[in-house]
Amino acid sequence: MYKSTVKEIGPLVESFKEENLVILFGPAAPNELREVSVIHEQSETSDVPIQEGGQFQVDDQTYTVRSVGSQANANLKDLGHISIYFSEPDEGLLPGAVLIESGSVPSFKEGSVITFN
Repeated sequence: MYKSTVKEIGPLVESFKEENLVILFGPAAPNELREVSVIHEQSETSDVPIQEGGQFQVDDQTYTVRSVGSQANANLKDLGHISIYFSEPDEGLLPGAVLIESGSVPSFKEGSVITFN
């Protein structure tokens, strides 16, 4: 299981909803990425928190994980960073990305709880 709390929402996060994409980054995110990222702070983690068929949840919004890039778990654990796609990306899934079942992109607010399990 992975659990974190949203601390900050970049001003450009909302514009990425049109691309069916959310970018998560930990508190050490560089300034140039803070604008496009949901900044969150981890409170709980396991070695492999994201798995195909597992659940991704933001507050009361729950989704199923369809595919996990080869570096997604390591990036999430080390940097708090992953890209989450809610539709199949045109260029294929990048190593640090996760594909979630199709659906509306969740709403984030400061204090939102994010979990993978």
